[in-house]
Amino acid sequence: MIGLISATAAGAAARDRLAAAWPDRTRVYEGPVGDAVRAAFAQCEQLVCFLATGAVVRLVAPLLSGKTEDPGVVCVDEGGRFAVSLLGGHAGGANELAREVGGLLGAEPVVTTATDAVDLPGLDTLGLPVEGDVAGVSRALLDGEAVALRAEVAWPLPPLPVTDEGAYTIRLTDRLVAAAGREVVLRPPTLVVGVGASRGAPVEEVLGLVEDALREAGLSVASVAELATVDAKAGEPGIAEAARRLGVPLVTYSAGELAGVEVPNPSDAPLAAVGTPSVAEAAALVGGGELLVPKRKSAASPAMATCAVVRRPGRGRLAVVGLGPGARDLLTPRAKAELRRASVLVGLDQYVDQIRDLLRPGTRILESGLGAEEERARTAVEEARAGQAVALIGSGDAGVYAMASPALAEASDDIDVVGVPGVTAALAAGAILGAPLGHDHVSISLSDLHTPWEVIERRVRAAAEADIVVTFYNPRSRGRDWQLPKALGILAEHRTPATPVGVVRNASRPDESSRLTTLGALDPATVDMMTVVTVGNTATRDIAGRMVTPRGYRWQGAREGAE
Repeated sequence: MIGLISATAAGAAARDRLAAAWPDRTRVYEGPVGDAVRAAFAQCEQLVCFLATGAVVRLVAPLLSGKTEDPGVVCVDEGGRFAVSLLGGHAGGANELAREVGGLLGAEPVVTTATDAVDLPGLDTLGLPVEGDVAGVSRALLDGEAVALRAEVAWPLPPLPVTDEGAYTIRLTDRLVAAAGREVVLRPPTLVVGVGASRGAPVEEVLGLVEDALREAGLSVASVAELATVDAKAGEPGIAEAARRLGVPLVTYSAGELAGVEVPNPSDAPLAAVGTPSVAEAAALVGGGELLVPKRKSAASPAMATCAVVRRPGRGRLAVVGLGPGARDLLTPRAKAELRRASVLVGLDQYVDQIRDLLRPGTRILESGLGAEEERARTAVEEARAGQAVALIGSGDAGVYAMASPALAEASDDIDVVGVPGVTAALAAGAILGAPLGHDHVSISLSDLHTPWEVIERRVRAAAEADIVVTFYNPRSRGRDWQLPKALGILAEHRTPATPVGVVRNASRPDESSRLTTLGALDPATVDMMTVVTVGNTATRDIAGRMVTPRGYRWQGAREGAE
């Protein structure tokens, strides 16, 4: 919960805007400001104070406990100009809250945390348990000193300016090791513990078995991702409580699923009890991985619990990101977030240049020229399979005549894939022209590089006969100048010469140009590969210089009839 505190009418107005926008996240504290701050500090995970920073400093100073215990505190000035991350920037989430508040209220977020100020991800903000000299290693990263990354397991990390050797170390491991001097240990959630238990098995027996198995195998409990068992044991109190105390989800599988998993130590007892020859080993191995601890029983007599431990390989992450038509303000916030998250960027060189300034320090850039689409797709998938966080970029929407399809044709289910939509050229051009796509429409590429012309022509003819608005991508190049006239001729068999046609070049870019013409008047020689051509249907009209395809609402027809 976010506590909201204000002292003046101006502060209360901004406070109420925030409360209205986030009704389920916020609570307004009324009354004397000092009492309100003390109550919110004790009861909320975060505070937004519409007060002077000096006043808030004096009010919260006696309440401070420690970096990991204190809530995040953001101050917003009376004029609503700035949202200052005052306390708990990382641990309390105040830095991100300041950005959110600033975005909602139109205030400038002020973040002074050192790593955020130079656009480095904080080691304590990666979503992984962290141990060791966080301050010292972070300072080394900030000072440009050599920091080595020792990744004992693969895991997709955000970009960090690391090297192979250095006086400081970031160690990525699920093993039970203590951080050395000048070292940070990150614990990725790579371990799955399969558990089985007799009815009524006490939580102390289940939890003790799990902890003993991990410790004796030299594995860290902080890297446990989940407990897994058979459906029939989902309600077993000892198993459910063990998962709760470990702070991990309890994942269950049907007996049929587990029976299909090959295990080294099957048994007749679970087969008779729940319908599968293995529970602990099979549940841990369902998703694949390396069996580090074969089935073992608890030390009690009789033993009421079993467990097995598997290390699942770190799954790389491939984000296929659409950059939009070129204008920075048409690049979505989600796309920006994925670019900042990626440790490896793969893309066409000219598209990389568009967003190079958005990348975090340490991002590895793999760029290539025109015509290397399949190579870029393979490279991106290979990097993801190696456990990296990869962003593969394309213009417009990456799924429309861009990189998503070749990449997903290469990818299998051993990596996580995220699609980030972008504004397509057809949509950008449509917004410039008016509303040409107001009814059914289709996009057709006239490039026969990957598609035979016979197929393209059949599609154009089908769109013409169906009276659908058509947007042509890749309409004409110096070496391919006859396809557009041919396509327009096919449309002209079904539409009048007065049919509106919109021509937009470099939509949303500084040298953008557009014009509205007609099917009979369009000169194909004025079109190139940077242009999209939108041809209306028989209902499309030129209204006040704008290209409009009516949706055909019934109320419009009634109004026109009345007139």
